[in-house]
Amino acid sequence: MANGNRLPAGAVAWALFEGVRVPYVVLVTIYVFMPYFATVVIGDPVEGQAAVAQYGKIGGWIVALTAPFLGAAVDRMGPRKPWLGAITTLMVALAGLLWWTLPDGAGLSIPQVVTIAAALTILYAYGEMLHNSLLPRAAPGQEHLASGLGLALGNAVSMTMLVFVLWAFVLPGKVAWPIIPPAPLFGLDAAAHEPDRIVAPLVALVLAIGCLPLFFLTPDAPRTGLGPVKAFAAGAGDLKRLFTDARRHRNALTFLVARMLYADGKLAILLFGGIFAAGVMRWGTLELLAYGIILSIVAVIGGFVGAWFDGKLGPKRAIQIELVLVIFSQLAVLGGGRERILYQPAAPEVLWDAPMFRTVPELAFLGVALAGAIGLTAAYSSSRTLLVKLVPEKESGVFFGLYALSGNATYWLAPLLVEIFTRAYGTQQAGFYPVIGLLLIGLALLSFVKPPAARD
Repeated sequence: MANGNRLPAGAVAWALFEGVRVPYVVLVTIYVFMPYFATVVIGDPVEGQAAVAQYGKIGGWIVALTAPFLGAAVDRMGPRKPWLGAITTLMVALAGLLWWTLPDGAGLSIPQVVTIAAALTILYAYGEMLHNSLLPRAAPGQEHLASGLGLALGNAVSMTMLVFVLWAFVLPGKVAWPIIPPAPLFGLDAAAHEPDRIVAPLVALVLAIGCLPLFFLTPDAPRTGLGPVKAFAAGAGDLKRLFTDARRHRNALTFLVARMLYADGKLAILLFGGIFAAGVMRWGTLELLAYGIILSIVAVIGGFVGAWFDGKLGPKRAIQIELVLVIFSQLAVLGGGRERILYQPAAPEVLWDAPMFRTVPELAFLGVALAGAIGLTAAYSSSRTLLVKLVPEKESGVFFGLYALSGNATYWLAPLLVEIFTRAYGTQQAGFYPVIGLLLIGLALLSFVKPPAARD
């Protein structure tokens, strides 16, 4: 047990693992690789948004059918880290393969990229579930501090990597600043979009190195002696009893249903945020990298805001405030564009001589997105803390399996709605309105969750 506010080494290692996992979402999914895939490889932002929705939908279906069983089985077997090690190894290998997504289609085909991305979505969800279930042992009594630190580190590492990519690969040859190399490092060819593609191998490398402290320092559950086959059979029975005895777990299950909807909305915002900015604002790699860096810096604050809110207001009230912030921010983002602010026309007059964000509409779009980044990150931290407070530690695996389910069971729903509304109305903005509906319904259901009593 840690003293005061000082986290033990195992908790810091747990948080660092979160720190090296998040860059996959930030660099590959949101700001660099997937916008490149949608706008360059596919060649149409609207069709690209629909294609990205497809892999999210496929991955979500598979996670929904499997994650709870994996969580329940791991509870029966005990240790999480061997499973987490295998999943992390697969993620590293598959992320590295994305380098071969060439702009002319000579490398990986579009269906192959969609398949790899769906597999990474599944592995990321499994890894998140197993990693989260280690939290009660990593930071007993200080879960909110470790959770907030993990999210803050995730955004800090992501921001550092975005800055490196910007400095090393994107700005060289475009600006004559003394601190910028004259040409992209390692001989990368901008015409072949190698600076866009290199982020996937970089993410894989950082994950491979940064995951190691967790496997050496973070406490794991003891072995029970039960083999995988018997563990999965027993875990299935545990899941059945959990739902048949729903009254005993009503509070936790109500929260998971609420989170299932609002997490789906949040994940959709993350999944399509960079693609939306690339299409609506017509931003290229340079602008998207800068956009990601700024949002990642602000999101670091979100991790600490979530931890502070949890301690001062309790995790349920914290989530409610954070979701309201996300909803209003997203509504404002959808009302932005190159020539409009908050749904009103606005002249795109150039305010200053800079390589990016030179007009009032661009700065307004950036400003409202910053507020949303704080709310999104804080809500992730607070949600994890609330579940830890709602369930007994011995059942953390099965409940974090359901937590993964609640974050992915309807994850196919948001991409499906985005795909349907984007195609039906022919605009990227239309695809996001059902996402806001999911956030609102989840927020309403959260009011039925009773705040947990303080636990020693």
